[in-house]
Amino acid sequence: MTTPEIAAPAAETRTISAWMIFLLAASCGLIAANLYYAQPLAGPISAELGLSPQATGLIVTLTQIGYGVGLLLIVPLGDLLENRRLILTMIGLAALALLGAGLAPTASAFLGAAVLIGLASVAVQIIVPFAAHLTPPEVRGQVVGNIMSGLMAGIMLARPVSSFLADFLSWRAVFFLSTGVMVGLALVLAKNLPRRAPQSSLRYGDLLASLANLALRTPILQRRALYQAALFGAFSLFWTVTPLLLAGPAFNLSQSEIALFALAGAAGTVAAPIAGRLADRGWSRPATAMAMLVAAASFLITHIAPEGSGLALGLLVAAAILLDFGATVNIVLGQRAIFALGAEYRSRLNGLYMATFFTGGAIGSAVGGWAFAQGGWELASWIGLALPVAALAYWTSER
Repeated sequence: MTTPEIAAPAAETRTISAWMIFLLAASCGLIAANLYYAQPLAGPISAELGLSPQATGLIVTLTQIGYGVGLLLIVPLGDLLENRRLILTMIGLAALALLGAGLAPTASAFLGAAVLIGLASVAVQIIVPFAAHLTPPEVRGQVVGNIMSGLMAGIMLARPVSSFLADFLSWRAVFFLSTGVMVGLALVLAKNLPRRAPQSSLRYGDLLASLANLALRTPILQRRALYQAALFGAFSLFWTVTPLLLAGPAFNLSQSEIALFALAGAAGTVAAPIAGRLADRGWSRPATAMAMLVAAASFLITHIAPEGSGLALGLLVAAAILLDFGATVNIVLGQRAIFALGAEYRSRLNGLYMATFFTGGAIGSAVGGWAFAQGGWELASWIGLALPVAALAYWTSER
């Protein structure tokens, strides 16, 4: 069967079908989940492969490093290479990396596979601007929001799904099943994705060199990336600290109960389509402030009830939903803003945007772990509150 082909300029006026939106949203969710399957499984993976307790964190860290490298070195290729082939290539690499993780006989082999899993998972950040190319400007925010809801659902559901599967099967089965999912996904996308060949004469070295110029000379990118770095830092801090809090003596929840807590937080993903519609109507600025206020409120409400009480647990669930809502709204608003700057460098802008706030998330995780060790939830939550408040203060300078 031949694959439909579109040229870059025509894509700007092309209408995307509901089936294609669903397919791209599901693809983003399934691929993004690969980044998070190992997080709740770090203990059993380390025990079987002989990783020391001090080195257990490398399971997550190296995946994040691979993803960060891919954002800067692979995602910009969406402005240079035929998009469909690039997406399928990265999904194929993800399948091989996941298979390698499942078969890994040693810790070093698993850690090498973890880097490749992160690197290949940047396929999601090639898909999102690809969808923007397929969408007319007047509904671009709505479409991007729908697709981002799939991505955020994958992020939020990956941890509880891997925990449940590992309880019934094994941690290796999680990676084998995900390998099969990636193979099936590649076959479906190969049949349904249209081709998009960017009209660019740049060489790869020039493409990478242009990233610095875009970062320094694009005020909208700078502002939106810093907004999201603050909110994603708070998001990452929350999801680093709350499993430790819930497993501690105050709440004493089991791993399965903590997985259910994470599952409840996924309800916030409904925010993505709402944010897209708000952006399409020109309401990005007030919606941005709302997202920051909601994120700040999520930390404040956790101080209403005494730690360990049933009400405190309920408020933590509400905080998880609110924080996910705020972070999701803001990321969609940011992508809608940068995608409007020009089709010819959409992938590069998206790579820079993601790399910046991903760095904020990594810092938030690290600071959250330190703060919880030093002062428990009290200290960690006040730091989490400070991040969206700082973003809101910066927002007041926006013209």
